Amino acid sequence: MPDMKSIFKLLLGSLFVTALFSSCKKDENKIFFEGGTAPVLTASSTSAMLLNIANKNNFAIKFNWTNPDYKFTTGISSQDVTYILQFDTTGANFANPKKFEKAIAKDLSVSFTVGELNTALLAMDLVESMAHNMEIRIKSSLGNGSVPLYSNVIKIVITPYLDVLYPVPANLYITGAATPGNWMGGGDPELLSQKFTKISSSEFQLASLAINPNQGFLFVPVYGDWNNKYGYTGAGLANNVNGDDFMPGGNDFKSPAVAGNYKIYVSFKTGKYTFTKL
Repeated sequence: MPDMKSIFKLLLGSLFVTALFSSCKKDENKIFFEGGTAPVLTASSTSAMLLNIANKNNFAIKFNWTNPDYKFTTGISSQDVTYILQFDTTGANFANPKKFEKAIAKDLSVSFTVGELNTALLAMDLVESMAHNMEIRIKSSLGNGSVPLYSNVIKIVITPYLDVLYPVPANLYITGAATPGNWMGGGDPELLSQKFTKISSSEFQLASLAINPNQGFLFVPVYGDWNNKYGYTGAGLANNVNGDDFMPGGNDFKSPAVAGNYKIYVSFKTGKYTFTKL
């Protein structure tokens, strides 16, 4: 008859084997990521593209890419793959904060009309009527942007056209209680530095203007003429003066809460303006 010491050893050994078996079973149930294949990107054409507003609704280009086939120990992933098509200028290495990105869920292709492609480039603040060396790639990832994979880079020279939200006036002025000249009644706006400088085909800028705080103002193409004005897109006075929208015939804007000299920028391409305190 075995003594108590032998019985204890047998029980201990049995527990050890059970624990080891259980541990192995748990390891077998774990799922591990085994990798994937970087997607291969192709384009319907890589020839230089001169975009034209007359063709804005026409087909411009189509991009296709392969499935990265994300693999786990259980086989190819059943999770939905998210793709991001990225445009950037050559040399920026897709690090430009203004690079264009378009998210595509599940699909393995995307097409652009001439107008859509032009909008993408102008959103990057690229100069119109100028050829730009563009680089395009696709980024794939699983949920929450995990395990990203990047495709090859396609290079295309693209020239965008001027496409503006509102027709661009020949001149632009600022007027209102926020300005030294008050509401178009305080003297020559050019002497008061209230006439903008046209810095591109669609952009105006005032290098410096003394601004009275929390007062109304408008932009006008002809000083002294109330028939044409650009104002706030909402009701009442605008409260946000950094990146605010404007529109023809809008309501009065409200100047910044802090008095001082400001640089003012107005874009008819985007329909937005900004105040920058100097």
